[in-house]
Amino acid sequence: MDPLDLLRLLLDPLRLAVVGDVVERARTSTELAARHDTTTEEVLRTLAPLVQAGLVTAADGAYHLDVGAWRAVARTLPRSAPASPRVGFGMTAEETEVLARFFRGDRLIELPAQRHKRLVVLERLALEFEPGVRYPEVEVTGLLRRFHDDHATLRRALVDEGYLDRAAGEYWRAGGRVV
Repeated sequence: MDPLDLLRLLLDPLRLAVVGDVVERARTSTELAARHDTTTEEVLRTLAPLVQAGLVTAADGAYHLDVGAWRAVARTLPRSAPASPRVGFGMTAEETEVLARFFRGDRLIELPAQRHKRLVVLERLALEFEPGVRYPEVEVTGLLRRFHDDHATLRRALVDEGYLDRAAGEYWRAGGRVV
């Protein structure tokens, strides 16, 4: 089944709820009808496209999720765009591998939870700031917004980790490598 077709099917609230129940454990159409305050016929109509696609199977009077079929659909999903080569500028090969996990194109998808990985991302962001140049907050915000919408968190992390300093509404490079 095409992943977009599956998504369209699952956007039906009843179908999504019924599939959720079948994920938990095998259930009969009667059980599903009772759980969702509907008729058995409606449950059968709801499950029919998923049964036809082989994503749900009927055995011993109950409906089961075919995990292998769902995984096969997942494998057909397109991969996210890789990190832009620009993201690796000035970074080591090992650091570029870390960055590739957290960037899609030029955009930061998430700030890593693990500190050593977060420091790699912050080091890369710090390279956007020229040493010796003072930046007004609005300029820092605009620059960081190119990478992620939560510019305030990025700005705070850069300051907290010593990559930027601030005073009187201005920011400047305080740490990190110079390329």
